[in-house]
Order: sequence, then structure tokens, then C-alpha cells
Amino acid sequence: MSRFPIEVSPNAVTDTVRNLGLAAMVDGTYFPVRTTAYKSLLDRAKINGTALPKLPRPALAEVLNACLQLFPTKQALVLIRDEKVAAFHGGDQHDYSALPIDKLMSVLQEHLDERFPGNMFQSGYTDHILSTAIWEFPMQRTELLDTYIDALTKCGKATMASRLVPGIRFTTSDVGMSAASVSALLFGVGRPIRIGSVVAVEHRRQSSVDQFETAVDMLFSQYGDTVAQLCKLMDIWLQYPVHAMKAVCKKLTLPKKAALEAVALFEVAVQDEPATAHDVFLAMQEILYLVKNTESANKLLSIEESLSRAMTLKWSDYDFAKEVSW
Repeated sequence: MSRFPIEVSPNAVTDTVRNLGLAAMVDGTYFPVRTTAYKSLLDRAKINGTALPKLPRPALAEVLNACLQLFPTKQALVLIRDEKVAAFHGGDQHDYSALPIDKLMSVLQEHLDERFPGNMFQSGYTDHILSTAIWEFPMQRTELLDTYIDALTKCGKATMASRLVPGIRFTTSDVGMSAASVSALLFGVGRPIRIGSVVAVEHRRQSSVDQFETAVDMLFSQYGDTVAQLCKLMDIWLQYPVHAMKAVCKKLTLPKKAALEAVALFEVAVQDEPATAHDVFLAMQEILYLVKNTESANKLLSIEESLSRAMTLKWSDYDFAKEVSW
């Protein structure tokens, strides 16, 4: 403990010993290294490989130090938070650009209040890897979803239509695990459904909060088009929807076990009847429910993003008469 500054508690050191097992000297002072910093540490040392984590910690530290010394002029932006090093970012502005979460949130809230008066903060989440926040737009329900609600009602899904509320999710990470991004969401059908493409600003290449502001404006202006794209799925009929769902899940590399379970549930519901791409898209959302207790928040967001890409696929290419092997 004598090597660490007084603000580093014995609990922080013990926790690090049980996990990553590394410490780093920053400006002459040792700090425990959090697991979130491991990838960026390898990036600074310009090494990688599945064998590295299996090395005894003294051997791993020796390899890292040897590689880091190959780049004596390189600098790093070190993020120290809650008693530990959380990330080793590139010292060049082209490698990493800091986008403070508080400033991103302030810009986003300002634009939300301007474009979606009456917006409601629904929930937020933060850990050592990422931070997310969700807003709903109940007062803009008719404006944004009128066409979709009407289409759902006409095809016998009036109950589902009555529950829908538009919204967005904001996500960012200051340890290099996620860009500063905003995505459109639909609420009211269980877990929120991400629709359309995410708009994002990476923490690199001299990115700024102003660029994030532009990205937010872009998402807001495209929200209606995104909903229209979702509506179009209701006009795409599939003769073999179960096979199509399996093929699309395979294409998107969704978690296999959960995807096959969701396909089986969908098969029970539709039997051998035709269904729309919209029906399949909604059925695929079950995958998120099936893995919600076994995957990290970061992984769930990744799966959610993959699911949203299904909206842009050419569904006829996956409407196979023969069962798809996986």
C-alpha cells in the first residue's frame, strides 16, 4: 500500500488484485488499473492476443513495459476515476478527443426542449464502461407515429398501437467503448425497440461537442423518415417467415441460442402461415428479453443495434422455402 497515494483505499487495491492485477505509474505515482483500461493499454503498447490475459501478472507487466518502451515519445491521456486508472487514451488529439458527458447532456437536453416540448426523462444508467439516458416524447406521439399507429390499427394491432410512445436513447463512454450517440426508440411493446440508424460522434479526430449537436439535429430531422421505414415492413409479405427470421438472425450474427429460441416461439405463433417482415422484426425483439439477464449493458446495446439493421435488409432475399441451417 505504501506505493499508492493516500486517496487509493485498500479495498481498491484488493479489488484490482482479484481482477486485472496491474498497477500503472502515472507522473511518478502508482494507481491500480481497472479492467476497463486493459484494451486501451494494449492499444498504447500496440500489442494484442488471446494469450496475454493468460500470462502471470508479472510476466504480462514485463511484456507491456517492454512494448511501451518501444514508443518513448508517445504520450497518453490517462483517465483516473474512483481510485483507479479507467483508460489510457492516445495523447494525440487525432487519437482521442474528450467529449465531457455533462456538456453532451446539456446540449442534448437543450435541443430536446426545443424540438420536443414536454419530453420526459425516463431512465438512466451508468457504470465504469458507459452511460446511457432515455427520454420519451408523449406530446409528439401523434405527430411522429400517426401513420404507423393507423397502419397497426388497420391490421388488427390496435392494442399495441395505443401503447406506443416515441423517444430516444443517448449513449457515451469515456473509456473508449462507445461513441457519443443518439438513437430513436419506440416504447410500449415491452423492451424499447431501436428503430433506424444511430447517429454518432466518435471520441477521435478532434471531434467536438458542436459536432454532436449537429448529429442530434440530424436524428431529430430524420425521425419521421425512420418511422416511415418501419411502416414499409408491414407491406413486405414473406411466404416462409420462420425461415426468413432464422436467416436474418444468422446474417446479423445475433446470439445463436437466444435467436433460435425466439425463432421457435415465433414458429408456434405463425405456424405455416405467411407473415410480414414487420411481424418478424417484432418477433426478433424477443432475443433482447431472452439475454437481458446474462449480457452486459454494452453487449445489449450492441445486440439492439444489430436488430435495428434488420429494417434496411432486402427481406425477399431471406424468404427461403428450405429451412436455413445454422
